[in-house]
This record gives sequence, C-alpha cells and structure tokens, in this order.
Amino acid sequence: MASKGKTTKTTKPAKATKALKTTKSVKTSKPEKKDSKKKVEESKKADEMKPSDRFYNRELSWLEFNDRILHESRDNKNPLLERLNFLAITASNLDEFYTVRVASLRDMASVNFEEKDIAGMTVNEQLSAIDSRARQLMSMMYSTYSRSLVPSLKQEKVFIVDYDELSDSNMDRCDEYFNTVLYPIVTPMAIDSSRPLPLIQNKHLNLCVKLEGKGLATTNDDDTVYATLQVPNVVPRLFKLTGSDGEVILVPIESIIKANLDVLFINQTVISSGCYRVMRNADLDIDEDDAEDLLKEIEEQVRKRRYGEILKLEVEDDINPEMLDYLVRELNISKGDIFEVDGPIDLTFLSKVNGLLGKENYNDLRYKSHKAAYPAMFDETLDNIFDQIRKKDRIVHHPYESFEPVLEFIKQAATDPNVLAIKQTLYRVSSNSPIIASLLEAARNGKQVMVLVELKARFDEENNINWAKMLEKAGCHVIYGLVGLKTHSKITLVVRKEEDGIRRYLHLATGNYNDVTANIYTDMGLFTASESFGEDASEFFNMLSGYSIPSTWRKLVPAPLWMKDHFVKNIRREADNALAGKPARIVAKINSLVDGNIIKELYKASNAGVKIDLIVRGICCLRAGVPGLSENITVRSITGRFLEHSRIFLFYNEGQQDLYLASADWMPRNLNRRVELMFPIEDIDCRNRVLEVLDVQLNDTIRAHFMNADGSYHKLDLRGKVKLDSQQKLIDLAEEAVKARNSEIEKLSFEPATAPEDK
Repeated sequence: MASKGKTTKTTKPAKATKALKTTKSVKTSKPEKKDSKKKVEESKKADEMKPSDRFYNRELSWLEFNDRILHESRDNKNPLLERLNFLAITASNLDEFYTVRVASLRDMASVNFEEKDIAGMTVNEQLSAIDSRARQLMSMMYSTYSRSLVPSLKQEKVFIVDYDELSDSNMDRCDEYFNTVLYPIVTPMAIDSSRPLPLIQNKHLNLCVKLEGKGLATTNDDDTVYATLQVPNVVPRLFKLTGSDGEVILVPIESIIKANLDVLFINQTVISSGCYRVMRNADLDIDEDDAEDLLKEIEEQVRKRRYGEILKLEVEDDINPEMLDYLVRELNISKGDIFEVDGPIDLTFLSKVNGLLGKENYNDLRYKSHKAAYPAMFDETLDNIFDQIRKKDRIVHHPYESFEPVLEFIKQAATDPNVLAIKQTLYRVSSNSPIIASLLEAARNGKQVMVLVELKARFDEENNINWAKMLEKAGCHVIYGLVGLKTHSKITLVVRKEEDGIRRYLHLATGNYNDVTANIYTDMGLFTASESFGEDASEFFNMLSGYSIPSTWRKLVPAPLWMKDHFVKNIRREADNALAGKPARIVAKINSLVDGNIIKELYKASNAGVKIDLIVRGICCLRAGVPGLSENITVRSITGRFLEHSRIFLFYNEGQQDLYLASADWMPRNLNRRVELMFPIEDIDCRNRVLEVLDVQLNDTIRAHFMNADGSYHKLDLRGKVKLDSQQKLIDLAEEAVKARNSEIEKLSFEPATAPEDK
C-alpha cells in the first residue's frame, strides 16, 4: 500500500432527475463571477493570517464537542433520564480523551517534541489549555449533576443519596447488603514496607483508608497506616431501595462500604477514608515493523496498558489532606494532575439509572420509544435477499431502519449452496456478534471465507484478537490488518454461482458491522450487485490479502492512495465553477474535520464563492464565517438521542450532483494512514434517500449547534422559526416509508382479480 497510483476514475451517474434538482438541501444559487484580482487579494489575506486565526486546535475542538454533549444534559427540553445519560456520556468521553489524546501529548512532551500543531500551539501549550478547559468542563458537569439533575430526580421521587442521609431502617437494609454481597467481594489491602501499594487499575474507583491501632506494622511513630480497596465493579454501582410510597432510593455502594469499614478493619480505628481514581496512559505503542507476530505484539501491548503512566488523579474534594499527600507520593504524580471532585467520582454510573427504574415506569422521562422498522427498500416477505439486490441497488439507514438486512445478507450467504465465497472487513463487532456466527457457519459449510480483522481497533483489541483466533480455528482465512495502517473500511463481498454465471453481491457502509451500536449510531449502507462495483471489490480484497494494487478503479475510491486526491479534485472543480460564474455547492456530513490540506482547499473554494455546508459532529479545526477566509462556510454539529456517524459528500458539479458515502472522515489518519472506502450512490431511489437525509439535517433548528468564528458554538433562537428535530423527523420519515411500502404490498396481494375480456 506504499506505492502511488493514478487518480481514481469513477463513472458519473446519469443526469439528476427533477426530483433531485428540487431537493431543498442541494439547491444552489448562481454566484457572482469573481475577477482574478479579487481572488488573489483574498487568498493573500488568508495566507497572511496567523495559524491560530485560520485553524482551531484539535484537542480544544474535541472539548468543545464534549461541551455540546454536556449542553444536552443541561437542556431541560430533553427528557430527564436522557439528560442523565448525556452526562454519563460526557464523563465517559472525557475519560477516553485523557487516556488517549492527553496520553499522546504527554508522550510527545517527554521526548521534547517541538513541532507545533495546525493552530500553531506547542505540546506544552496544548496541555496547559486542555487542563484549564477540562477543569471548567468537570466543574460544569458536577454543577449540572448536583444543582439540576439530582433535584429534578427528587421531584419524581427518585433519590440518589449517600448512606448517612438514609433513615435507620434503610441503613439496616444497606448493612445487610454489605454483609451478604459486598463484604465477600471487597479485598482490603494494607500498605506498608512489606506490602507496597498494589497496582491501581485504570479508571476503577477505589477507597483509601487511614487507620490507627496497636499491633499494626507501621512506617512512622504515630501508629497510623494506610490501606486501599477497589470498589467492586462486578455489582451495580447503585444499590436500589424502594419506599412505601413508591419512592426509589439509589445509594452509591462506595458510601455503604465507607459506613462499614469497621467490619473490614476489626480492632482498628478508621481515622478517615476517601474515594480516588486514576487515569492511565492507554495509548498502545506498537512497533509493527519489528513485530514478527502482530497478534502477539498487540496482546502484549494490551497487557502493558494496565501499567501505563498515571495522567490524572481524581479525589473527593473533602479528602483528608494528609491522605492526599500520601496518595500523591505513593502514586508518584504531580500535584498539577489532581482533580478534586465535588460529588461522586466517575459519573458514568448515571447511564444505569434508567435501567434500575424499570422499562415499564417513568416513560414520560424518556424519549418516545423507537423500534427500527424493516427497511422500506426491502420486502421482508420475500425469502431470498439476493433476488432483491440483483433487481436494483438498495440502501438502508440505521437506526431509523433495522440492521436486519445486513445480518440476513451474511446469514443467507453462509447457508446458500450457491454462495462460493464471503470476504469481509471487521473493525468493531458486538461481544456476541451474529456476524461472526454466520462467518463461522460459512466456513463449516465449506465456503471460502476471508476476513480482515483489525486488531488495532482502539479498546476492541482483546475482543478482536479472540474473534480472529476463533475464525482462524474454524478454517477462515484471517488477515490481522496491514503493517502501518488500520483497516477502517466497511465492506462485504459475496460471490455466488447463478444460472448466467458468477455474480458478486456487495454491502458497503459508513459504519461498523456491530448489531448493538447500529441501534444508536446513524449510518448508511448500500447493497448492490453492480458488476463494476463487484470487480472493484474483488481487486480491493486482493490488495488487502496480496500485493495487487490497481492503478485505476471503476467505482470505489480507496484510501490512503487515492481518496484525498479525489476530494481535492472535487473541491477545486467547485471553486473553478464558482469563479466562472456557475452554480457551485459542497455539502459534507462527517464526524471530524482535521486535515489541514482539505481545510485550505475549502477556504479557497469559499473565497471563490462556493456555498459550503459542513455537518461535523465532533472535532472541527476549520474556522467558519471568518471574513476573508471562510465567509461562505457554515459548520453545524447535531447532537441528540443518536450518535451521528454517517459520512456523506455532495459536490454540485454543474447540476450533476456527485454523491458519495464513505467510511472516512476528513482527518489525516483516515486519508493517509487508514484503509478506507468511498463509493458513489447512483441509483435514483438510493440517491433520493441520501439527499433527503442532508435536506432534513440542513434544516434542523433544534438539535443543530452552529459554529462561531472563534470555534465556540451556539443554538438558534427559535423565535419565528419552524421547529425541526432532524433525528425525530428521520424517524417519522422512516415509519412513513414503511407504511407506504406495506400499503403497496397489501394492494398487490389483495387487489381482486378482473375477469378476462370476451373475445
């Protein structure tokens, strides 16, 4: 994959129909023709700007994204239990940010890395800015928890309280729970000269206890020692009690353990206790060039992850100062890495409150129930999915439509006697994956099964190692990714013997083959039996498994060799059209925008007069709406009950409207260091479905956050505007499409037969 190839050639679809031309999201006005002098002046002005005026730091942009998730938790227009979940997501995101992104920066700082980032910031400047912004974020998180969410729960007779706030009878119930459940699990560990501080695991909640008593092995003169214990994570973090009047009381188990420390330390006096948690460096350092066996190397690095450098220590804000000093010494960390928390450490437990309250209760505190219907473009009454795909391309949109056709596609391929081979890339799958089960069955049925399992999928390494071993044992041909590259593409190829010869069936997607996350991640997938797509797919898998690198492609646009050039070419074409006075438009829906070259091309296109709409869920290093730089660029981020994950690209191309889906974002890692795939949407019905998504999201007034020139975001003032929640609208549209399909099926099934005409 290291050699260079020619720019990808793709076949243009037929001219857009009237239905496409009138789609609101892709309408474009004719720009004023700009003279070359004005273009030069604007480009010069943009080039003379400081990096910090032209770009936004990646890490600070990510923290702004997490702030938008936190905003959903603070928004009382969202159902209360969903707000709890948004706060849990905010906390989980911040944890991962520290263990990966901050870890990477700390590694750079340790070797005196001097190169500045895209916004002109040094590593140490980034770390300082991150620390300041993260502390603001955590302060707002705990303010939201204690001042908004907990009081709101009380109004619903749901109480999250510590042990010492309970009635005597409820204390007795907690004590019984401690004696029967927690006590057998908890392991108190003394810390002294013969028993040093044990390994404190990453992100696990712990209790530090200061003790005093005769007969203890001490290291000082005042008979005080310390002990630590890990709060069990094999039982729920919250112990549920119910009151006589229907109230629900949720007690954090760490407060129950604190109240019963005398049972754990018999004949000792507990001086003080406090909760703490550490964040460790979890960024793997894999030397693939020197690794004889990539699977073994990654297994070893995953084991080392538990010993990573401590980046952050979270403690309760009322912790005993001497105990805190003791922890700092024992953990060998800087005091600048201490975060004092005004509330329960690790707010991810809030995601469990919903389940504790039961599915039948508190429905008014949740989003309206949504069950993904069988996709409208498929007929679930027909048994053979290949017959449907052969007739025409089909597209599915998760989670608005179910993941079932994807599972059925691979399941039928595994058992169909006419299927000869299945080839697939896997990045993340569920822990009980039906996809894996089908591939194993296919191998047992004697089919050729080739699977690329990406072992370097962050935090799924162990899971993927286990799947890879299982698949290989069953007789599948397993590839453990490629040296130096992550394989992030989402593609399945099924080779089938039919009456007219060999036919290839293909599924391409923007998201993972994960049946669980398909319920909450918005993604799109294309099913096709197009011969040109199939030929490209065969060459793509040959490239992964061997040394065959095609110089041109018919339909697919892969990275890292061709995709970036393809994007640049399309952006420049829109700029040229705008300068010539022709209508020009770019719409891109992505997760992140970081690549400096792509951003610069977008700036040039904006100055040329191209109207650019970017829907960027997370990181965005581009600054929108800056005079002389990005006046024609609008950036919006949509947050809601589903995580926006699909990647969609539209280039107006003089009304041709070139439309693509992809697995890649506009990030250097996707375009330069990953195996990705982009593919055109050509079938007219499929195109309309994708354009409908863009149309709805570009008109969102409720879920959309709009970027300001300084990198911050705002929501629209809804006065005088139509209220549109794009995610709810897409739910409604999916349900309407299913009703229309069922109506047509019913009409075909039950329309009375007519008598033949008399001859």
